[in-house]
Amino acid sequence: MPAIRQPRKWLTCVALTAVSTMCLMIGASTRAQGQSQKPIRVGVNMVLVDATVRNKDWQVLSNLKTEDFIVREDGVDQKIEYLSRDQLPLSVVLVLDVSVSIEPFLEILNYAAATTLSTFKPEDEVALSPFAFDVDFRVPLTKDKTKIAREIASLKAGEGTDIRDGLFEAAKYLMTAERKSRRVIILISDDVSTVHSNHEIGEIVGEILEADASLYNLKIPGNNPEGVYSDLDVGEVVKRAGGEVVEVKARDSLASTFEELIQRVRTRYTVGYYRSGICADDKEHKLDVSLAPSFGSKGDDYIVPSRSGYYCAPKGQVDGGSVETGSSRADTH
Repeated sequence: MPAIRQPRKWLTCVALTAVSTMCLMIGASTRAQGQSQKPIRVGVNMVLVDATVRNKDWQVLSNLKTEDFIVREDGVDQKIEYLSRDQLPLSVVLVLDVSVSIEPFLEILNYAAATTLSTFKPEDEVALSPFAFDVDFRVPLTKDKTKIAREIASLKAGEGTDIRDGLFEAAKYLMTAERKSRRVIILISDDVSTVHSNHEIGEIVGEILEADASLYNLKIPGNNPEGVYSDLDVGEVVKRAGGEVVEVKARDSLASTFEELIQRVRTRYTVGYYRSGICADDKEHKLDVSLAPSFGSKGDDYIVPSRSGYYCAPKGQVDGGSVETGSSRADTH
């Protein structure tokens, strides 16, 4: 039986969403591509959706244009005003399983992390949140990737695997961070959660969506004794949070697989549209991203992993500020 963690009292966090405080570095919209790169001012009602597009052979579709995308909010078609790819900086939280079942991989993970972190752009930020029975948040978002690598090298294995709290705490942290980048949570684990912390799948997914983040999973083959089972379907959480599971097949492929995962994050498109009115109703708005009919049928001819929705901030908690900058970025599901 999995260990049972007693319920906790959580601090109330202001759910600042993609449309409530969109302090993102967005440059000229796609309508202005090929013209002068004059920065545009983005208000609080722009919604950005990250999405990767793959054909039925699992190949990424590149060079897509604004007119190739269809975005619906709550079933209503939206007018796409912005499209970019790998332009906004990344804010990545590494949620690292350091339970005993992962111990055989810790040494090679040190090398893989150092190698992969070196591929990040200077403006990208990374945070580190290792966990076993408890979450041990080590490093807040920083551009100093060597600091992250040093911390990973110092980690020791512990008992228990509380993936639920690991993901929940990472999303809760991102909700407090400045919104100026694409937010990604990367779970590095064998996905066998043995500690039940009373955060159900819907609550975890909701927290990730409120944090305006996508969830990716670097799945490592763990050294678990026979009869141990997971109390959490990590794949379901990843799917609903709009990310992907990338599986490490062998110990010596961990570094290359980790780099592949980061590359997948970077090949995502960011599609943006303006919603009507200020979003402050504190409810989930459903999103659906697809391609124009000429690309065939979604699910049969292509797939578009993307977040299923977003949350508005409650009334009175909306930051009305806007930002004027000169660059922008994109994601694809």
